[in-house]
Amino acid sequence: TIMGLGLNGGGEACVKFFLKHGAYVTVTDMKTQEQLQKTIDSINADKDLDKTKLEYVLGQHRIEDFENADCVIKNPGVKIQGNKYLACAKAIESDMSIFLKFTKAPIIAVTGSKGKSSTVSAINYGLNKAGFTCYLGGNITVSPLTFLEKTSEDTPVVLELSSWQLADLRGRQLLKPKISIITKIVPDHQNWYSNMEDYVADKKLIYKDQTTSDYSIFDDDSDAEGTGPANGDTWGNQFSTESNATILRYSANHKLQNKFGVWQEKDENGQCIGKVLLPGMKQSETILKELSVPGEHMKINALNAALVMYLMKVPAEKIITILNSWQGIDHRLQYFHCYNTNNSTVKFYNDSCATVPEACSAASQAFGKPVILIAGGTDKGLSFEPLIETLTKDKNAIPVKSLYLLEGTGTDKFLPALKAAKLDYNGTYPNLKNLLLDLQKEIETVTNDEIVVFSPGATSFGMFQNEFHRGNTFMETVKEIFQNNN
Repeated sequence: TIMGLGLNGGGEACVKFFLKHGAYVTVTDMKTQEQLQKTIDSINADKDLDKTKLEYVLGQHRIEDFENADCVIKNPGVKIQGNKYLACAKAIESDMSIFLKFTKAPIIAVTGSKGKSSTVSAINYGLNKAGFTCYLGGNITVSPLTFLEKTSEDTPVVLELSSWQLADLRGRQLLKPKISIITKIVPDHQNWYSNMEDYVADKKLIYKDQTTSDYSIFDDDSDAEGTGPANGDTWGNQFSTESNATILRYSANHKLQNKFGVWQEKDENGQCIGKVLLPGMKQSETILKELSVPGEHMKINALNAALVMYLMKVPAEKIITILNSWQGIDHRLQYFHCYNTNNSTVKFYNDSCATVPEACSAASQAFGKPVILIAGGTDKGLSFEPLIETLTKDKNAIPVKSLYLLEGTGTDKFLPALKAAKLDYNGTYPNLKNLLLDLQKEIETVTNDEIVVFSPGATSFGMFQNEFHRGNTFMETVKEIFQNNN
């Protein structure tokens, strides 16, 4: 029984995998057939599958489908605790646990709150460009079951792992990555977890079964005020005392002291470069220079990717050249459209995967000039203070040129602070089309080149299916409204 067909490919990959290997498959989802038709059509189009062994139970769950199954494959977004259906299951697995049981590939695993998708994308891009046959899967919406049978001891696999996916692996001793990375930790999913400690406890599972022959890569910078461990230390320091692997650290703003890893510094021309120092090295080496993608936060993601490539024996000069050509990934400061008006150009960027306030704050500062910012959405139990600080309090922050807001419970949380600071905003809007039609009036009057960034800093439950649907809708609507005459 596959619990959760969904629209992002994970459930579909499970259906195809188990049918291909001869299983009788029951798919059950609380969504209706109409809501899931896109995924159902994709399965039906696969002529190699024996669909006589496939049954759909949609719009409901039935106890018997869980009691009678040899195994239940659970969607990561479903909690086991208190679930009466899963309580009846003889065995519970996920696509990730099935993959890890059978693959022989060396695993590079990445988790964290900010930057994990960009980091895994850069690693995968870099290793493939360097000559490896590398695969990417996990929370980035590609099920690893889609490439399981292509993997071997010689094909590194990069996995982006959410806290939920890690929680599903607790106690199974299946995840033993050769290299693990925890990107910046900030509050997230506090509508799911009761506190930060529980959230971080799931993140820690990424290094739980590593050994001294493996590498763990952790943050060496301070945590934002009020977001670190209760004892006043940093998450990076705490992780470093617990992992059995060889510890490497990363820093965006200082040279490492008596530690190994990577950091950023300025060269003689004032340009930002990335340095590495590993055990056994007498002096540091430059492994990262200029990037094509915008944003200070992207540099640390690329620097961690450069570190992984270096650990995989890719020469430093080759790393620099390869990562300079990396263009980033969809829905994360993704440049997708240019509109010409009044002898000016307006560039549009889609950052829909910015689902926490810190990510929206970073996007507003990513271009080194004021941007037209589109933000807002649904609250998921997070503090919006980091975004409020950037927009209204930080004198060193680049102010936004103008601000447009989607409606939602998250937007409602930071509106009072905007009003108190007398910061002008447009909205709130019930949909993107209305918002963009109003934005069009401003765009038609610009006389300088401008940048429009859609970086919600929240989810949009109810308005969109997920952040990917939100980003695709934004891009489609922008192209519809802002059409060039040429």
